[in-house]
Amino acid sequence: MHKERNEAAFMALFREACQLGLGYPLTAPLTETDGKVLAAAILEQTGLVVGGKSLKNYSLYVLNPTEGKRENPSVATLDTLARFVLHAPSTDEAQRKDHESHYPYWFQYRSQLAAPPAAEAAPASVAEAVPPTPAGRPAGRPGIRWLAALALLLIGAGGLWHWRHRQPPAALADFADSFASTAADSLRARGWAVQHPDAAWWTRRATEPGLLTLYTLPGDNWPAPDQPAAIRNLLVRPLAADCFSTEIHFRDFVPAHNWQQAGLLLAENDAFTGKMLRLSLSYNDYFGGYAQPAEILVQGISSTEADSRSKPEEFAHVPLFALRQPGDRLVAANLGKSALKIEKKGRHFRFLYTAGSLESFAFKEVARGDFTFEPRYVALFAIQGFAPARHATPAKVDFFSIVQLPCGE
Repeated sequence: MHKERNEAAFMALFREACQLGLGYPLTAPLTETDGKVLAAAILEQTGLVVGGKSLKNYSLYVLNPTEGKRENPSVATLDTLARFVLHAPSTDEAQRKDHESHYPYWFQYRSQLAAPPAAEAAPASVAEAVPPTPAGRPAGRPGIRWLAALALLLIGAGGLWHWRHRQPPAALADFADSFASTAADSLRARGWAVQHPDAAWWTRRATEPGLLTLYTLPGDNWPAPDQPAAIRNLLVRPLAADCFSTEIHFRDFVPAHNWQQAGLLLAENDAFTGKMLRLSLSYNDYFGGYAQPAEILVQGISSTEADSRSKPEEFAHVPLFALRQPGDRLVAANLGKSALKIEKKGRHFRFLYTAGSLESFAFKEVARGDFTFEPRYVALFAIQGFAPARHATPAKVDFFSIVQLPCGE
């Protein structure tokens, strides 16, 4: 009975994890991509690893326990899935081994599911289900009563999930976020989604209360000859307006190594491939061999062709400060409060920035132009490109907004 109870709980748990991590119920076996997406979601929230291939195999078994290869996930894996579903605090394997080696979340989840009556305990497989016939009643079809009980159990678990984890609200035309909370469930409830999570750095996003801290990790949204396009900890939300203004405010962001930057990224699809626009506060000390002071600049990059193999175009390169000595305190002071802004009306875009020691400094226009481009997603990012050395500089965000604008003149 204990074994059958574990199996029924595992099946309910796995279905709930798929609904939470993928956003839709498990009705077909997971593809390889589905497995990777779900594994990334589990890693981002729990700090623990479940392999994408294992998740794919679990889906095959859960959907067809009588014919699929029998799966026997470890208690550690069950605990990881339960931590994901129950929104447990993030951890890692070392901390769990030291403090939670008894795997409390799996046993908590299992205890929440009502065990079937002793006479109708879940068999090892549906094919073995032959419930006893009560006195005075004709024998029923084998397995029907157990299947009905299991269906009720799964429906109840699904209802509990929907009660605990409502879907994020639809994107609003006007939206503002001061990042009072950066907890995963709070970000999700406010319409944010994180792509390509790097657990080691994403867990450091709340280093200062009231700020979202991203880090300039290796990566880019355009590929290099030997590197795929990917931005770690890309924070994404949909755009609901055709004409809008969006801005990001930084606190003490001072890029200090080549190609380090942070800012706003607009894209036509949520995979961030094809047509894109990027506005960032950036660092540059590459001048083709010529000796010039390093600079901090506002940079605008676009890709207005859907083919991701096309090279991007730099439409704005506006130096703000020339760094004639390392650790320039005056530069740091003038980057105490910086912000970037993008306005779109039809095909016409404006790009603006502000920087200074006070919040009241006005925006200045750095570029404007017409682009055949209809963004549907906006993202907050911090990268260092594909530089050979890794320098993770914090980019602390204290405000983000989207405001719908009239599309007429």
